[in-house]
Amino acid sequence: MKLRTPLCTIVGAVPGALPPVTGWVAAREDLGIGAWVLFGILFLWQLPHTLAIARLYREDYERAGGRIRRVVDCDGRSTERQIVTGCLALLVVSMLPTLIGLAGPIYFAGAWVLGAAFVVLGARQALTPSPAAARRVLFASLLYLPALLALLAFDKV
Repeated sequence: MKLRTPLCTIVGAVPGALPPVTGWVAAREDLGIGAWVLFGILFLWQLPHTLAIARLYREDYERAGGRIRRVVDCDGRSTERQIVTGCLALLVVSMLPTLIGLAGPIYFAGAWVLGAAFVVLGARQALTPSPAAARRVLFASLLYLPALLALLAFDKV
C-alpha cells in the first residue's frame, strides 16, 4: 500500500502559513510573489516539523486513535522519505527570496547553511530512524524558522 502525505497535514499547514501572507498584504497592499514565497516557506517548514513530532509521539497518537502518517505507516519508511522531501523542498523555496530580489547575499548564504543542515538531519533520520534523530529534526525545525526569518528581516533588499 502506497501512502501519501495525509490531506489533514497539508490542510493543517495552510492556516499556519497564512499569517505572513496577511502581513504582506497589510503592509504592501498587494498579493505579490513575495507573499507566496513566505507562504511556501512556512507551509513547507511545517511538514518535517509535524512528521518529526509524529515520529516521536507515535504511540501516544496511536493510543488516542489519531491516524497520523506515522501511525498508519508502521515501518516508517514513507514518513522518513516525507521528512527528507520536505526538507529538500524547503531548502529550494528558501532560496527564492534572494532570487526574486527580496533579500541579499547574506540571507542566501544563511538560508543555504540552515537548509543544508536541516536536510542532513532529515536524511540522518531517514537512514537510521530513531527517537533521538527525530528529536534532532524537531529541534532543528524550531531553530531553523526563526533564524531564517531573522536573516530575511535583516538582509532585505
